[in-house]
Amino acid sequence: MGGFVARAATSRLFGRGDSDIQREAADLARVMGTLKGPLMKVAQMLATVPDVLPPEYAAELAQLQSDAPPMGWAFTKRRMRSELGPAWRTRFASFKHEPSAAASLGQVHRAFHHDGIELACKLQYPDMASAVEADLKQLKMVFAVHRSMQSAIDTSEIAKEIAERVREELDYVREAWHMHVYRTIFKDEPRVRVPRLYDDLSSPRLLTMDWLHGRKLLDYKQHSQEDRNFLTRVMFHAWWYPFAHHGVIHGDPHLGNYTAFEEDGRVAGINLFDYGCVRIFSPRFVQGVVDLYHGLGKDDRDQIVHAYECWGFSNLSNELVDALNVWARFIYGPLLDDRVRTIADGVSPAEYGRKQAFKVHQEFKRLGPVTVPREFVFMDRAAIGLGGVFLHLGAELNFYEMFNQQIEDFSQDRVLAARRLLPAAPGDIDPSFGAEA
Repeated sequence: MGGFVARAATSRLFGRGDSDIQREAADLARVMGTLKGPLMKVAQMLATVPDVLPPEYAAELAQLQSDAPPMGWAFTKRRMRSELGPAWRTRFASFKHEPSAAASLGQVHRAFHHDGIELACKLQYPDMASAVEADLKQLKMVFAVHRSMQSAIDTSEIAKEIAERVREELDYVREAWHMHVYRTIFKDEPRVRVPRLYDDLSSPRLLTMDWLHGRKLLDYKQHSQEDRNFLTRVMFHAWWYPFAHHGVIHGDPHLGNYTAFEEDGRVAGINLFDYGCVRIFSPRFVQGVVDLYHGLGKDDRDQIVHAYECWGFSNLSNELVDALNVWARFIYGPLLDDRVRTIADGVSPAEYGRKQAFKVHQEFKRLGPVTVPREFVFMDRAAIGLGGVFLHLGAELNFYEMFNQQIEDFSQDRVLAARRLLPAAPGDIDPSFGAEA
């Protein structure tokens, strides 16, 4: 990463052409692609926020995969011993040596409970706290390079938000609580399955849960329009219902965090995985999301401005509001259009949001620097990620009707009342993230 920064700085000093920044972007992607830790996930998220990184960087980083080489069996045994004690193997009927999946923070092993239940054991890599802090330092270097290009975005709040959320992903106690929250939210929804956690086989760095069988969503790309629409409808509900009713979002909605399950040979619902990247918002912020929707629909300038203020934007000039509206109308566009359509007519998943991001980038450069509120980061990442999944599936639905069903009779009081019914957070965790502010 240091070498990349030095080369990029030299490029700034002596000037550069389009071919230089393209090579630079590819160089950055190669560097980040070799890192172990969460920075690849961060890079994918940053690629969706207008002007946080140059468009050339964003296009390369969006293609990164968060796969990592797994730990060998010797490492795995030591890690399991440290989490469950010397007799850890007696706690399971069987435990597969080879991991079923490996990602940026840990890997998953398949096991069986003594009562025959199939289990997934999510085991964190050793020394990940050090890796995370190292990655966050690398991230600061990337931001520094971008600032040298006279960025129109003040990334200070974004950097704080990313650092807090990434550190939280190391906290499996918090993730376990998130799983309990989502199981409570969807306890009466048979189309959405959340793994059951086994607290007695879990620890701050190990989560043991039900193994949920399913197929990758892309396996359904060639299925009937009915099947693809059904999956999209369920995913839409699985994401928007917790937000509209509890102020909770699953902040990492990409294809790897869902599988589809079948019953009697037909697709019947989705399995929802990975609860490390969950964000809880204040009822006021949720109100802002709903108000912005209504304001855009009625072209009510006062309501739009008030909504942006609820989101955390300040010093809103008319020109800045116009620039923000370009992005907002893109995000809300399918939800405001009362007809059956795809999520982004005629746009490929790789190009989703690029045109609008460029327009916002140009305006921010003229008006900047613009301070982006930290709450915007994960909301934006999640919306883009969810839309990308819908594009892959080729769904054709009336998203206007679906969204209005979610926000029907919305109120901040309803969010607060519903939140009180959720499982209490562990004693050392602040569940609010300022949620009552």
